[in-house]
Amino acid sequence: MTQTQDITHILNTCRTVAVVGLSPKAHRDSHEVSAYMQAHGWRIIPVNPAAQVATILGEKVYPSLIEAAKHEKIDLVDVFRNSDDVPPVADEAIAIGAKGLWLQLGIEHGQAATKARAAGLAVVQNKCLLIEHRRQAH
Repeated sequence: MTQTQDITHILNTCRTVAVVGLSPKAHRDSHEVSAYMQAHGWRIIPVNPAAQVATILGEKVYPSLIEAAKHEKIDLVDVFRNSDDVPPVADEAIAIGAKGLWLQLGIEHGQAATKARAAGLAVVQNKCLLIEHRRQAH
């Protein structure tokens, strides 16, 4: 599938998204995007081992995707981390059986994307989930 097809597939089939790097700070992009998706009926699963809070946007914060997947069924993994941090996140997304891996604006990792695609995940790189959701909604 092309990235455009992957975007459409994700937006049409995913409703539970683990947000890796979700900040509790409302001014951060990760928080804004997650709040927007939540307001549009998506379930947000915060994943942030450094978070000093128990919940973000009313949802329990997990230290890793693997831990979150023990308690939640995750469709999509949305990444707000540096590109260099993507490979282990992609490996965890594959391990938990996620349908998709979404790397936000400015985040790309060719090897990790190729590996995730080979494992059957829809993969989007260097795109904003909020922007693409808005684009599809109109």
